[in-house]
Amino acid sequence: MTTLEEVKEFWNRSSCGEIYAEGDNLKAQYESEKAKRYQFEPYILEFGAFKEAENQVVLEIGVGMGADHEQLAISNPKALYGIDLTERAIHHTKLRLDLLNLNSRLEVGNSEDLHFKNDFFDWVYSWGVLHHSPDTQQAISEVYRVLKPGGKAKVMIYHKYSWVGLLLWLRYALLAMKPWRSMNFIYAHYLESPGTKAYTVSEATKLFSGFSKVTVVPQLSFGDLLEGEVGQRHRHWSLLVLKKMWPRRAIKKISQFFNLGLYLLIEAKK
Repeated sequence: MTTLEEVKEFWNRSSCGEIYAEGDNLKAQYESEKAKRYQFEPYILEFGAFKEAENQVVLEIGVGMGADHEQLAISNPKALYGIDLTERAIHHTKLRLDLLNLNSRLEVGNSEDLHFKNDFFDWVYSWGVLHHSPDTQQAISEVYRVLKPGGKAKVMIYHKYSWVGLLLWLRYALLAMKPWRSMNFIYAHYLESPGTKAYTVSEATKLFSGFSKVTVVPQLSFGDLLEGEVGQRHRHWSLLVLKKMWPRRAIKKISQFFNLGLYLLIEAKK
């Protein structure tokens, strides 16, 4: 089983989205990263609905470079907290908020063992983080514990049925002459940090079964569309060719019909 230290070591080398932080000063770099994030993933803003954080006690699990945390801070919450497994992400997010004179209580933390009281938060938000936890079910149980009755969680975790997963399987299973490799194996070894997991809609629903109301919706990602700097771990001339030839319009239509896409957008009410 993957250890927490292995996951931490991976993300301490580079926070998610850091490759888009371009510019000759910190403010420019953070603005560049934010612009690219919402250009490639505009559905984050709709799903996050960050303005709803106003006058709420909010926790973000996995702040990363801090773009979403900035949106939460701007929304004037009653209190804002953020944790991340890595010192690197906390450093980036503190710098970003300081530049904008925004406030949050930020600290290095473990999603499987949140250091907050029961029934403390109105809202817990986490984008693309909990599937990296060695014990994702425990992390979700912690989300439930710290939420107030009636509180909500907005969480994105990876979907097993995606074009990203298919392409990784073709390269690291079929073309590697090891077609018996499962999708779980492929995600755990070849998508981001060690032990990364992906779930079906029914599996994700089961993870959140303790909540009173749960909706799970697949979302086509920019990774599925081979946009931006996807495939950073898999540099090869064939990927460059594939990006140029990828039939994005057809992919969008097929994905809509079959509910394909790397992301599962989950809203859960305690």
